Amino acid sequence: MDKNLRILLEDVKNGHRLSEQEASDLFRIHNRDIWEIATVADEVRQDRVGDAVTYVRNQNINVTNLCVNACGFCGFSKKPGDAGIYFYDRLEIQKKAALAKSRNVTEICTVSGLHPDFNAQSYCDVYRWIREAAPGVHLHASNPMEVAYAARKSGISTQEVLTCMKEAGLGSMCGTAAEILVDAVRKKICPQKVSTEEWVRIIREAHALGIPTTATIMYGHCESVEDRVQHLAILRRIQDDTHGFTEFVPLSFIHMNTPIFRQKLARAGATGREDLLMVAVARLYLDNFCNIQVSWVKEGIKMAQLSLIAGANDLGGTMFEESISKGAGATNTDYLDPGEMQRVAEDIGRTLRRRSTLYELI
Repeated sequence: MDKNLRILLEDVKNGHRLSEQEASDLFRIHNRDIWEIATVADEVRQDRVGDAVTYVRNQNINVTNLCVNACGFCGFSKKPGDAGIYFYDRLEIQKKAALAKSRNVTEICTVSGLHPDFNAQSYCDVYRWIREAAPGVHLHASNPMEVAYAARKSGISTQEVLTCMKEAGLGSMCGTAAEILVDAVRKKICPQKVSTEEWVRIIREAHALGIPTTATIMYGHCESVEDRVQHLAILRRIQDDTHGFTEFVPLSFIHMNTPIFRQKLARAGATGREDLLMVAVARLYLDNFCNIQVSWVKEGIKMAQLSLIAGANDLGGTMFEESISKGAGATNTDYLDPGEMQRVAEDIGRTLRRRSTLYELI
């Protein structure tokens, strides 16, 4: 191993806070030193959160795939007149929520397309319907883009939208719509989405209102190493101030059915090296995060297992219903049995533990 790398990794174990340049250097490692970075990240994970591999028993409800936006990385959304459009009404949403309740889930997650007719009341109605049909189940829903859209359509502030959502039953908010928090990249992949500044402001508003959120990154398309690190730096600063993030979730770009890949504006997703380093470097850089989730939906169960020995401690959810990654071209995204999760965890000498959305062990 390179002497400077050895010194840096030892310093990190002893409490050194990585700089942006140091994180960039780690992302650029291309040889067997990747395993050294992963090993130290795994040691940090063990010190920070112990050896349990956690998961949440959850179900997704995607209310509609009709969307006014046209994000270049999305293969899920539909426009008026497209085939395959769906928009669930109260009866169907409550039927799905009741099914989730019967499956003994502790979390229902909903993020959907930006329906042309939606406003703040629309989102709050959906949350109330779910709460009626599945009382006691934690509602993990919305994201900064939906909040901004609801505010604009209703002529109110994003803070007012968040307050209404919380009153309607929102327990925590998804930290999606982040993609890459660099506006030059956002203009290429999602020009209609909120700016970096607005995403950050809404996340901070949610935290101030007592609404915890996740934090995500979508990587492997047209961003640079520096863009990834800038994104992580923004998340670390927010967490320093609010401590409102429950977890960090790296989302590897699924390319097959997406416009930016078909137009040759993005590459064919991240490599395995990049997937491992995203987890490991995030564990080392995000020293104020406890939980790093690996997405089996994006990476497959084998890569997810490797990530669990490179700094990750959480396997995410059972899902039961998944549409967004599937729409982009991913396969086997609908359900992961906890029995398979247990096999994966025990194979690396770890114990599987079920958790709540907010990481209380069940």
